[in-house]
Amino acid sequence: GSKTLRAKIDMSSGNINMRDPVLYRILHASHHRTGDKWCVYPMYDWAHGQSDSIENITHSLCDINFESHRPLYNWFIEQLGIFPSRQIEFARLNLTYTVMSKRLLKQLIDEGFVNDWDDPRLPTLSGIRRRGYAPSSIRTFCERIGVAKRESVVDLALLEHCVREDLNENSPRKMGVLNSLKVIIENYPENQTEEMEIANHPKKEEMGKRAVPFSKVLYIEKDDFMEDPPKKFFRLAPGREVRLRGAYYITCNDVIKDDNGEVIELRCSYDPETRGGSSPDGRKVKATLHWVSAEHAVKAEVRLYDTLFTKENPSENGHFLDNVNPDSLKVLYPCYIEPSVKTAEVGNRYQFERTGYFCLDSDSTPEKPVFNRTVTLKDTWAKIEKKQNK
Repeated sequence: GSKTLRAKIDMSSGNINMRDPVLYRILHASHHRTGDKWCVYPMYDWAHGQSDSIENITHSLCDINFESHRPLYNWFIEQLGIFPSRQIEFARLNLTYTVMSKRLLKQLIDEGFVNDWDDPRLPTLSGIRRRGYAPSSIRTFCERIGVAKRESVVDLALLEHCVREDLNENSPRKMGVLNSLKVIIENYPENQTEEMEIANHPKKEEMGKRAVPFSKVLYIEKDDFMEDPPKKFFRLAPGREVRLRGAYYITCNDVIKDDNGEVIELRCSYDPETRGGSSPDGRKVKATLHWVSAEHAVKAEVRLYDTLFTKENPSENGHFLDNVNPDSLKVLYPCYIEPSVKTAEVGNRYQFERTGYFCLDSDSTPEKPVFNRTVTLKDTWAKIEKKQNK
């Protein structure tokens, strides 16, 4: 290890990279591909331009930190007389609430804060693909932020806005209940099942319709019921009538609680004249709830992802690991999803109505599908943009 091979250039150069840089060094270490066959290895600056040239790379895009290395990159190409690849530098992308450095990402993996490089909480390509980001949304995001030489930090809300725009336009709708509350429709016939035709997308007729089974026992979201509701709560409450999406109007008649006083079941009645979600007498209701039939629903695991860090700049005022969000992942089971998702394939994206956008994960099995929440319905960036425009 005492010898190196250097390029004789100019030890008086104002650019330290041009002061007779090392080309090769001796390193007695096992290589991950060639084992112990070689002990002489090229340095990055020496290999960079040659590798680009051999592969006919026209433009080699680098971090702004490599700007001072460009004269050396060009010098090697000129001296060797090889294909002239061109190095161009730009500022690296920085996002709030995450880290982009591979070294820091590897530390998160090695220390068990995330599972692997494809963990949906990481800003890696494999991670965001698994989370459900479509390639088109990433391209839109890149077009909007542009390319610059000045270091800056992009708000994560802008990325989520681009993802949400794309998913809203292209994702078929499904109904899924994440935190379930049982509803029994007392005046609905026993052992009867109807199929409700519901559009796959409210604005795209070409996406067709799907049949959703309806029966006597349903699940709705716990948050869609309050026993003693405040003034602006328009969803289900004792004595109140609401619409079930694409189905009927129902009225809550009775509330069943467990020994701890927690609501575990609602007894309701339905109006058979309101099939499809409208009333012949023209009466209005102020809320529409999503639902699933208890008998037909698919039991699924749902993983709710949040930001990986609690601070916009994770490295601010201390070590970045101190700011890891302990609630970056919440796992819910069982959740109940309409049966049409039985045919879903890994990577398929959906909007679970009134809940968010979800993607079928690779951990899924036929017995237990797993859905990752890609992004919520709430759009923080749209609010920011609206405020700025005002």
